[in-house]
Amino acid sequence: MRTQVLAVASALLLGGCGINFTGHVSVHGTPAKAKPTGTTTSSGNKTHAGATKPRGVMAIAGGNSVGYALKSDGTVWAWGDNALGMLGNGTTTSSDVPVQVSGLAKVTAIVGGDLNAYALMSDGTVWAWGDNGSGELGNGTSGSPSDVPVRVSGLAKVTAIATSYFDGYALKSDGTVWAWGSNGYGQLGNGTTTNSDVPVRVSGLTKVVAIAGGAYDGYALKSDGTVWAWGWNIFGQLGNGTTTNSDVPVRVSGLTKVVTIAGGDFNGYALKSDGTVWAWGFNYDGVLGNGATTNSDVPARVPRLTGVTAIAGSEGGEDGYALKSDGTVWAWGNNKHGELGNGTTTSSDVPVRVSGLTKVVAIGGGFYNGYALKSDGMVWVWGDNTFGQLGNGTRGGLSDVPVAVHGLSGLRP
Repeated sequence: MRTQVLAVASALLLGGCGINFTGHVSVHGTPAKAKPTGTTTSSGNKTHAGATKPRGVMAIAGGNSVGYALKSDGTVWAWGDNALGMLGNGTTTSSDVPVQVSGLAKVTAIVGGDLNAYALMSDGTVWAWGDNGSGELGNGTSGSPSDVPVRVSGLAKVTAIATSYFDGYALKSDGTVWAWGSNGYGQLGNGTTTNSDVPVRVSGLTKVVAIAGGAYDGYALKSDGTVWAWGWNIFGQLGNGTTTNSDVPVRVSGLTKVVTIAGGDFNGYALKSDGTVWAWGFNYDGVLGNGATTNSDVPARVPRLTGVTAIAGSEGGEDGYALKSDGTVWAWGNNKHGELGNGTTTSSDVPVRVSGLTKVVAIGGGFYNGYALKSDGMVWVWGDNTFGQLGNGTRGGLSDVPVAVHGLSGLRP
């Protein structure tokens, strides 16, 4: 998808619009006043209130052809592409089964980005690994990647993390938001378009309870149930009724009583307290899920969905995912790699049920993959498998239905 968007941007640049590309699973907190339907564990990972506590794996996340799992012992495991050290195991060798990310213990949340990943530790610090071309490791350097986790500079008392294509985001216990990495479209939200290899504060945000990242955008949910966005806006992904970029947060139009947010590929998603899902921005292959393929610069309701307890977007993959209170998973958007998981490769502009999944407690989205964590601690993946990102000991092709990841909860490759 990024290639297609780059082509659009190039055409616009030739037309004099001045677009300059310089360089995305989101983390959701619990609004104090929103009365959410479950408890969020990490990006796209939200468990049902009263659901059986998963054994073994506690949270999942997807990146660019990479999957991540957080186990109950606080260790992180990864599988798939490793060209820039995204597996964090001290090598650049891809793996079609999970390998342990080096040096991490007491991790409480994980998120996967474009070519890197982040972990939140129980002491409130953040660690990063993978690509660092725009300073997205946040450790005061830029250029060389790291194949093992490094600490993000200057962050303490962090309660949630998120990522966009080339940026990291952190929510602190005081309700402020911090960002680092690429800033060509103002996605650091600090009133500039200058990259930063250390965290800077996102301007004007207080009382934030959840954060998420889009492709070149950031999103924040405040305790009053409103949603705020900043960064690139060519497709209306800021949701404020315009297509004008903003290097400071602006309010997403018309949303109240929101309990969870997620970022996608040039779009945003919101889950309201009534269990409905809303989407805005780019609508390639029906990724807004509203029965159309027309972009929307304000939120529109995703039909066919009620009783939703968690949502996830897919940076780069143009898909949305929803977890319902009955433990089933629903998906919509692009399906060329089987990422809707319904036994076909036909895209859908309305939600369809992911085949064969029940008792799911958490979901995640990758570039061309969907992820589900079941109450028994098993992780299931569907979609592309070019780099072994299905995690089942195979490589190549795709799976248009969910398959179990090996080695995380009793299965062995």
